[in-house]
Amino acid sequence: MGVWLRLLVFGGVSLRGCGGACVPLGGSRLLICRRQFSGAESETLKQRRSQIMSRGLPKQKPIEGVKQVIVVASGKGGVGKSTTAVNLALALAANELSKAVGLLDVDVYGPSIPKMMNLKGNPELSQSNLMRPLLNYGIACMSMGFLVEETAPLVWRGLMVMSAIEKLLRQVDWGQLDYLVVDMPPGTGDVQLSVSQNIPISGAVIVSTPQDIALMDAHRGAEMFRKVHVPVLGLVQNMSVFQCPKCKHKTHIFGADGARRLARTLDLDILGDIPLHLNIREASDTGQPIVFSQPESDESGEIQEPADPGGVMRRMKWQIQTNPALAEDTMKSHTYDGRGLRGL
Repeated sequence: MGVWLRLLVFGGVSLRGCGGACVPLGGSRLLICRRQFSGAESETLKQRRSQIMSRGLPKQKPIEGVKQVIVVASGKGGVGKSTTAVNLALALAANELSKAVGLLDVDVYGPSIPKMMNLKGNPELSQSNLMRPLLNYGIACMSMGFLVEETAPLVWRGLMVMSAIEKLLRQVDWGQLDYLVVDMPPGTGDVQLSVSQNIPISGAVIVSTPQDIALMDAHRGAEMFRKVHVPVLGLVQNMSVFQCPKCKHKTHIFGADGARRLARTLDLDILGDIPLHLNIREASDTGQPIVFSQPESDESGEIQEPADPGGVMRRMKWQIQTNPALAEDTMKSHTYDGRGLRGL
């Protein structure tokens, strides 16, 4: 581990020991302790540090009835993360008709799923006082947007946000789901950390435009998931190119292949390359996602690419096969004693 330098400053107190020497420093004394640790001692210190760091962290507990959780994140807002999450959920359901798919929106301050999935209203409560997801296009959906007025701002501090996230994770009656796609908020803050530490996640999909500014935050997002031991399945390059509908000339408005370069840097796959297209934007704004409303269009094919057998599913199955603990966690189903909406 090399030589450790321990610098301890004590006002007016002279300490000696650890083979160090006291050095006067502006009325204080600076004690410098040097010690060479052996390999065994170094390993013991590492283990001790890990134990201290893990204190107080929540124990991961699967969401009842949910087999696999896929989070869709970005780092930078406005890169098409929610559009990608919605169409990914629809594409997963379309590719595997026997599978049940849900969509959870944990972007508390800016929920987009209600509008994109053309859903309104408040969720009903089950007999066990759990919220029932709203259903459209065959996808079970839950969002903070169902619990507040559409234009009402949520002026909440961190503790209230964490309470809301806990309820969205634990007090929803999903029934039996094969896949739950989670639309994360931008950034690498409390919500991302809370979700990652509370539930086992099969993999994360990072969405970014090719623009350098967006890629910086996408890089941070990928590294954050790696730090909390969430497998990163790959990157989706959104708004990669614009093709003029009249002359067919292609323009790389946000730069060319930036996400591909980042993927190489991070040793990740590019799961999809989605163009900037009017049809995708209009379909999202009208609550008719393009994968559902125009399944045979070129744009739908491109946005379905991440969900194809060669995309998210292949990467996720590979991660589970190479990580037995992850497979065991994601397949467990525990009962959670919910407490309804009190305190929200």
